[in-house]
Amino acid sequence: MTKREFLEHCLNTYGTTPDCPFSDDFETAVLRHKDNRKWYALLMKLSRRKFGVDSDEVIDVVNVKVPMELSCSFGVEDGVYPAYHMNKLHWVSVLLPDAPEDVVRFLVSVSFELTEQKKKRVQNK
Repeated sequence: MTKREFLEHCLNTYGTTPDCPFSDDFETAVLRHKDNRKWYALLMKLSRRKFGVDSDEVIDVVNVKVPMELSCSFGVEDGVYPAYHMNKLHWVSVLLPDAPEDVVRFLVSVSFELTEQKKKRVQNK
């Protein structure tokens, strides 16, 4: 999946567009919920070397939030690594050129659900 395809998926599925919160970095983008402003994805360009690969190729990587029990369910063969520069128990890095499209779509949907505003329960009287 390309960066463009990923962003189109987020727009079409979740109605969100990226924003660049870092004043000196227009490559890194955050995808947030409209209501609570929480991040559900962080899109950035990184060298493959950051993931232990002997290559200086710079690729598009997206960090997404996952439940702890899911963080070890994917691996290098899926294009999924422990998160770069974030909590590795709760976030994973997905290398967009390497990950199958269904894996990317699944993981971003999990992240979106985990970070959405919790609905208040109405108590019956």
